[in-house]
Amino acid sequence: MAEKTTDKQKKYDILDTDLEYLINEEEKLQEKLKDSSHLERFAKDLMLFMSLIKDYYQGNYRDIPYKTISAGVVGLLYTLNPIDIIPDFIPFIGHIDDALVLTFCLKLVEKDLQKYQTWKKRQTAAKTATNLKKNT
Repeated sequence: MAEKTTDKQKKYDILDTDLEYLINEEEKLQEKLKDSSHLERFAKDLMLFMSLIKDYYQGNYRDIPYKTISAGVVGLLYTLNPIDIIPDFIPFIGHIDDALVLTFCLKLVEKDLQKYQTWKKRQTAAKTATNLKKNT
């Protein structure tokens, strides 16, 4: 039983390391999304997922299965890696594989991402309402 706990803890430790890396690379991801016509259609969903990553990492939002967060992390890590199946520096086609991986990963996390978006909107509305009460 202790081995299972240790393996589970290792998975979450690796996930935390990956989350921290992605948070630090958010600007690079935004630039990559702007620079590629193949990836720009994913910008809204990826930025929402980045918000989810930050809230998850900070402990604000944990209502998400491990497989969902890890699928999204894998997609983002693949996208940020310049050396992949089709290297990003190849003009016109360098980002096609990134787009395919992102399509697949976003499809896997779609329902949980929508659930997070609803939660995020409620949090924003509650914060706005609290600020309005303070100012009146």
